[in-house]
Amino acid sequence: MFRDRKEAATLLAERLSSYHKQHPLVLAIPRGAVPMAKMIAEKLEGDLDIVLVRKLGAPDNPEFAIGSVDETGWTYLPDYAHQIVKDPRYIEIEKNNQLEIMRERRSRYTPVRPPLDPKGRIVIVIDDGLATGATMIAALHALRAKQPQKLICAIPVAPPETLSKVASYADEIICLESPESFFSVGQFYRSFPQVSDEEVIELLKKAEHNHS
Repeated sequence: MFRDRKEAATLLAERLSSYHKQHPLVLAIPRGAVPMAKMIAEKLEGDLDIVLVRKLGAPDNPEFAIGSVDETGWTYLPDYAHQIVKDPRYIEIEKNNQLEIMRERRSRYTPVRPPLDPKGRIVIVIDDGLATGATMIAALHALRAKQPQKLICAIPVAPPETLSKVASYADEIICLESPESFFSVGQFYRSFPQVSDEEVIELLKKAEHNHS
């Protein structure tokens, strides 16, 4: 159990300490991971930014991921997606909805600048935990295409089968806890409040200010 995201971020930063002074690019999957990534970026003296990916929700259960999509429109669909979704048009419509949300978020989160370029850099992708891993896989895939020097996935908690799915997309995975019995990410935190858009914008602005 982690007390909160802050404690999880502190522990992750310790595990990532070998990248201190290597000016890593620390990327958060919004929104929950943004406060964590900010702490980690500060401790490692790296840059903070976000990587935008969205899960594709199941037809009757939007919380359940049947896949994910990145900002370029690349879509990750695990094998089970086609058993759940019988109508191929559903995926197309859901994908376009999520792309629209990402465009809107990008314009609000980092309105004054383009995303920081991962090319040739050590890139550390942070999330507050993985359930299916679909979102992280889309994020890592999107970043791999931008030719980072090294791509690291760093998370506090994920079930073992998710870690093995994600492994082939990253050069290194750092995961603090990998319990067999796993229902949701939130069960591993005593305090797990929602992070608002306003908080994300504020944290990115502060990071931008420190960066300039």
